[in-house]
Amino acid sequence: MPFHEMFEPEGSIRPCYDEVQKWVERTGIAGLNRRMDEAEAIFRRIGITFAVYGEGGDPERLIPFDLLPRIFTAQEWRVLDKGIRQRARALNAFLHDVYHRGEIVKAGIMPADIIYKNSAYLAEMADFTPPGKVYSHIVGIDIVRTGPGSFEVLEDNCRTPSGVSYMLENREIMTRMFPELFAQGIVAPVDDYPAELLKSLKEVAPPACKGDPVVVVLTPGSLNSAYYEHSFLADLMGVELVEPADLFVDEDRVWMKTTLGPKAVDVIYRRIDDEYLDPLVFRPDSLLGIPGIFNVYRNGGVTLASAPGSGIADDKAVYIYVPEMIRFYLGEKPILDNIQTWQCGKPDEMAYVLEHLHELVAKEVHGSGGYGMLIGPKSTKDEVEAYAARIRANPGEFIAQPTLDLSTVPTLGPASVVGRHADFRPYCLVGKQIRLVPGGLTRVALTEGSLVVNSSQGGGVKDTWVLQD
Repeated sequence: MPFHEMFEPEGSIRPCYDEVQKWVERTGIAGLNRRMDEAEAIFRRIGITFAVYGEGGDPERLIPFDLLPRIFTAQEWRVLDKGIRQRARALNAFLHDVYHRGEIVKAGIMPADIIYKNSAYLAEMADFTPPGKVYSHIVGIDIVRTGPGSFEVLEDNCRTPSGVSYMLENREIMTRMFPELFAQGIVAPVDDYPAELLKSLKEVAPPACKGDPVVVVLTPGSLNSAYYEHSFLADLMGVELVEPADLFVDEDRVWMKTTLGPKAVDVIYRRIDDEYLDPLVFRPDSLLGIPGIFNVYRNGGVTLASAPGSGIADDKAVYIYVPEMIRFYLGEKPILDNIQTWQCGKPDEMAYVLEHLHELVAKEVHGSGGYGMLIGPKSTKDEVEAYAARIRANPGEFIAQPTLDLSTVPTLGPASVVGRHADFRPYCLVGKQIRLVPGGLTRVALTEGSLVVNSSQGGGVKDTWVLQD
């Protein structure tokens, strides 16, 4: 049986869930389901939706929200907090290294091919150091739990991890609907995230910046799946939300068009992929890019967050080496474990994966959002065989991991509280300091037994509480 976050094995309530249990008893299942309908109505009225690419018709969806919170004790959070900060430091050290001396390769810890033949590695970033040596400014780390004190990292997200708007909106909804639960002051707040994000971005202003840095959020536009989040964060930070057409390059600076004339921009929190940033350097057919912006960036006229080429740090083939990165760059023992991972690019490991594919979770190394995965135990024989053929054709493009007995979190069902598998994504901010609000996004699989929590695959979200001492 998987670890249940609310119940002890013999059925008693874990102490951290005492207040929630009392609240469930007071409100009743029918009352909670009525509140769920109200919460959904609020989400719809506010317009919190996401888009799913590749679907016909109107792809806008309302992400399912579950009322019952996922809870970490203060002691559990202290471990997570330290482990997440440690990982963010190591990943940034790795990025600086691979774009400079490549010491981790010279030391024989990582094979050169995984880095320098990887499409996420940008040769254009070689020998360039961004302000503060920060490459990944927002690090989202996906963590799963397999036991009372067992937290393991599923993957790292060093480019533009999304979902933080749900963390903030989930808390807003819960506070509005159940003020009595928060009046006791037992739950650590997360609402200073936008202020902390702005502070972190200003700390990495470029050398050309004079005075208070001008920060903007750069979005591809309203058709992007995370557009709501882009506008939400810009609004909460009190900065401009801009599209590429709002920016231009002149005299080694990036300028924003305003009704009062051009205004120099210092820091761009960009939510556009590397390849579309600058048609003069990357894809010449990009209609999203700002011509010349990369040259300005390299000359210290603007800061791009996150830095182009940061994706090499969250490639699934590179993930395997993060514990070694921590030892190599920080001289520390990793606080959070990796999940055991087999690299199909290694003949002996591929042989094992092919033999046990029906028991494993296999992934494309460049995949994201739950796409391109195979969950062996949930797949048909034909699906497993078809996936095996793909691995044989391009072994270096795949990894595999064991099917973990993920913990289950209390989730509201039509007639009772049920257990559903979940993961957790905290958002670590890196500027001159490393900042972490006590919480994150809990994603939950809403189907019984399912291990897929991605919203694009039918998963939902719930508020995450960190209890204060």
